Amino acid sequence: MSKITNQLNKQLENNMTEKIIKDENLNRWFTGFEVADDVRMIREELLELHVGFGDTVLVCLPNTAAYPVITQAIWEVGAVMHPIAATTPELELKQELLEHDYVASIVGEELVNAALDDRIAIVTALHLQTYSLLHIIRDRNLMGHDASVPNEDDLALIMNTSGTTGKPKRVGLTHRLLLNGVEHDIESHNMTALDTTMVVMPMFHINAQAVSILSTRLSGGKIVITEKFSASKFWQQIRDNKVTWVSVVPTIVNILLINQAANEQYRDDIRLRFVRCSSFALPLDKLTAFQTRFHTRILEGYGMTETASQCTINPFDAPKVGSAGKAFKTDVAIMNNGKIMNSANRIGEIVVRGDHVISDYLDPHPDAFRDGWFLTGDLGYLDEDGYLFVKGRKKDIINHGGEKVAPAQVENSLSQLSFVKEISVIGTPDTLYGEAVTAVVISQGIQSEDLERQKIMAHAKATLANYEQPTRIFFVQDYPRNATGKVIRLKLREQVMSTLVGRVG
Repeated sequence: MSKITNQLNKQLENNMTEKIIKDENLNRWFTGFEVADDVRMIREELLELHVGFGDTVLVCLPNTAAYPVITQAIWEVGAVMHPIAATTPELELKQELLEHDYVASIVGEELVNAALDDRIAIVTALHLQTYSLLHIIRDRNLMGHDASVPNEDDLALIMNTSGTTGKPKRVGLTHRLLLNGVEHDIESHNMTALDTTMVVMPMFHINAQAVSILSTRLSGGKIVITEKFSASKFWQQIRDNKVTWVSVVPTIVNILLINQAANEQYRDDIRLRFVRCSSFALPLDKLTAFQTRFHTRILEGYGMTETASQCTINPFDAPKVGSAGKAFKTDVAIMNNGKIMNSANRIGEIVVRGDHVISDYLDPHPDAFRDGWFLTGDLGYLDEDGYLFVKGRKKDIINHGGEKVAPAQVENSLSQLSFVKEISVIGTPDTLYGEAVTAVVISQGIQSEDLERQKIMAHAKATLANYEQPTRIFFVQDYPRNATGKVIRLKLREQVMSTLVGRVG
């Protein structure tokens, strides 16, 4: 077996009678023996169905204690797991199965018919301890392979990128890349067997897969799995399960700050080691408010699917507020016009390389790599101390009359207003300036939109350069988002554009 699979087995062997994984939805802890028994059942079924080395298995399930079980079983026969969102619409699931060769798929009962879609298949139902009724659908039109021990450079996971600025890319992560990334996570977060983490992020995403689940299992800790984030239950779940750290995104931080039920549930005796926050920039005022209100440290980091988790993290002993931290076991640089910039505080494209970073996608995207570097598409700079500051996506930059506007800069300024719950800044077509700086606001709703619009303009005038100040302001109830809470800016722009067309019409 690969090193990472061996270590997962050792964790179970060392904790046969210990409770190591809890499913909050079932309100039940599972011992190492129970987890190992479920791994055995799935592995034996995959062998019976002739699913083996190099075969890709699609997994479409909600957050469940069965997820780490399925992952391990698939790897033990040498197959590759491709998890996708449990909320994937039936038509999209059918299209995914048509476009790619999945020898088998694992779904809940509600998606069996969609996964079958008139294809010739064997359907097996398994009753697991971690999942009451699991269905494995074996496509008989595809030839399977014998089980075999995977090499370190064989594929372990296929994951889709977030797709916030375009069609998601398919990322292939090998056993070696995953193990390296997970080991760096363990070291940088000071994880030990005394830790308990709680998973609130979707488990088809690299954040939950690598940072929370694999890192905790390999460090010997415990895992509490929630079906989804619940503001009203969050602090109670932390307290009841003696959780020591949790990984979130800025959207969750914002919700916990303003949700009345969450604030009422919090008690001063709760002591997390830290809350890890990544995915996109957290406004400084929100970070400070969270740390003050909930008496815990937020550690911001920077990573992505293509890097099997993180590239930078704020050191425990020297965090720098507003930054994504310092490079950890990763080379991080800033590139402009194809050249690495050696001077500090100069904005350019963030590029990375390391023993946990992919060297290509499963589908051709040669423009994403140059001279051994992976081009992230993110803009940012390194300060004189080597801390990374992320300024937004390269594709998101607004060209306003020839001036380049970084949305994150405007968002950080306007989010300081107390009535602003969330804000996203995008570019919309403008006949005079090319693109207008357009602020799309989710308000607390405590005053009129006209008054809030005036306050936004006044604050922008006081804190931003002329070309950065928004010339259009829209109020919405929510944004189109992906499963991790990231705003899908292309869809948001389409929505705003339709509103503009409606006004003109």
